Amino acid sequence: MTTTLRVIVDQIVAPIPGGIGRYTEELTRELIRRAPRGCDVSGVVSASPEADYERIATLLPGMTDLFKSALARRELELAWQHGFTRLPGSGMLHATGLFAPLFKHDRVNEAGSQTVVTIHDVIPWTNPEALSPRRVGWYKAMVKRSYKYADAVVVPTHAVAGQLLEIVDFGERVRVIGGAVSTKLRLPVDPDVRAERLGLPEKYILSVGTLQEHKGIGRLIEALALPELDGIPLLVAGPEGWKGLDVEGLARDAGLEDGRVRSLGYLADADLAVALDRAAVFVFPSLAEGFGLPVVEAFSLGTPVVHSDDPAVLEVSAGAGLAVPRAEPETYHERLAAAIRAVLDDPQLAKRMGFEGQDRARTFSWADSADRVWQLHADL
Repeated sequence: MTTTLRVIVDQIVAPIPGGIGRYTEELTRELIRRAPRGCDVSGVVSASPEADYERIATLLPGMTDLFKSALARRELELAWQHGFTRLPGSGMLHATGLFAPLFKHDRVNEAGSQTVVTIHDVIPWTNPEALSPRRVGWYKAMVKRSYKYADAVVVPTHAVAGQLLEIVDFGERVRVIGGAVSTKLRLPVDPDVRAERLGLPEKYILSVGTLQEHKGIGRLIEALALPELDGIPLLVAGPEGWKGLDVEGLARDAGLEDGRVRSLGYLADADLAVALDRAAVFVFPSLAEGFGLPVVEAFSLGTPVVHSDDPAVLEVSAGAGLAVPRAEPETYHERLAAAIRAVLDDPQLAKRMGFEGQDRARTFSWADSADRVWQLHADL
């Protein structure tokens, strides 16, 4: 008899997949590859164009089946938020986020009936301004349903586990299982061609993120206006624009010359690898994170990293990066500038940080994450 683990893979084909989309793809692919004997993996997705179903099948070879809901993502989100529309049958269900059908079930008497959800961060509570009011309401409603019906909750770091405990006490149901660098983030065979197309300067600072306040990109741009970083260009990879803001506009407001700060927009994995590899320093100024995957990505390519002292980022970095205290927000940009300058002025420090970062990145593995997810379901 075969035991099936159903994984909600919807985020892979969401309009903006984001970090959770990447997490879902990488983890599910490894869950399939490392499935124990007698177990297989199937997927669950909202009603989508046929091309999206084909894309999932291409990205996740070996997935035995794909349940296609009759409801589109928005409708399915609302249905699950209010306790409607169950999946057919029963068995093991793994959600790579809070997008999950959460209902009363009997895990003891219904063999294999179990539901696990993933909470990546507590931003809806710590930084609600980063999300729309509707989104904040949805997250909080789904956490309440998770408290009532989820058999286990996966979080990416012990820092998030501690923060979550102060919001909702899930007790021993919480399991810490982190992510890793994408298997696609590798230097391509044509790095020079891509660097030229991207317009990469000879020496530059790179960051990744949106202009949401908690991401700290605005503080980094303020740091660039200080004498310590005079003339050094900043490139920002990530979705452009946030509530009418853009990096070039923020740079002008900070008094920086045109072209000093430039948005690269969303980058494909090969382009991102080239941009990370050639950066003099990668800066991750985020004020609130659940994991901080860009830090590990930069580590994997041997790029020195300056980051905030957010607890989750500190946990992931484990001393391989240069941490900047967030206390006294009005002078945070000054400390960022000083830390970046320290790396730029000391080639030996930058080289040592590059080696330490690569060592740290090797401790994260999708294979290990998948094994721990399988073990979690076995324990349940």
